[in-house]
Amino acid sequence: MLIVTHATLRNPAALAVKQLPRKFFGRVTPWPRRASLNHLARIAIEFQGVRYMLALLPLLIIGFVWTEAALPLAQAPLLMIVVIWFVEMRVLRVPAKKRAALMDPAAADRGLDLLRAQSRTALTQIAASRDLRGGLLHLVIEQSDLRGLPPLTYVSVQSEDGPQVLDLTAAERDILQQTLFQGDMTERLLHRINATQNVFLRDITLDARSVSAHARLAAALAR
Repeated sequence: MLIVTHATLRNPAALAVKQLPRKFFGRVTPWPRRASLNHLARIAIEFQGVRYMLALLPLLIIGFVWTEAALPLAQAPLLMIVVIWFVEMRVLRVPAKKRAALMDPAAADRGLDLLRAQSRTALTQIAASRDLRGGLLHLVIEQSDLRGLPPLTYVSVQSEDGPQVLDLTAAERDILQQTLFQGDMTERLLHRINATQNVFLRDITLDARSVSAHARLAAALAR
């Protein structure tokens, strides 16, 4: 999970918002300030050009090993298109006919209920810590639709006041880390639910007016 906010990105300009929810996949790539090589490689896989090269790599190896096959392969663009299509639509994504079999609908609903509960808990604590008295907050959880790879999840808190992606403090980022994807709800489970429903962006909202006095008092005492 990458918490997408100004302090965690090398390219905070990616947070510019025109309308909510702010979507990242397919539009802009958030580059984290701190990430392992594995995490950076996972982000790189999101680029179509990188995936296409990897898909065609076996054909290149065949051309190098069996040089007599290099010219016919180079002159077979249809074969390359078929290989890329197969990898993109059958290997890296779940075919439409197989989505329903991935997960029981009732189990998916239970998972989403738990995600909404965790998200609203986090939003309540963030709204209380900022002493927000009004306005709508969005907790946006977006995942890559590629399967067979570690889930890549972007989490951001967005506000209709602006609109904007909130500049979260370290304490607020800790709230998200400690509240989301706990217990039975994991990133992998959410990815499975998303693949089943072919929905990879979840937008959970909270009206700051609904934050209880108890939550505000707890936030004030924690300062």
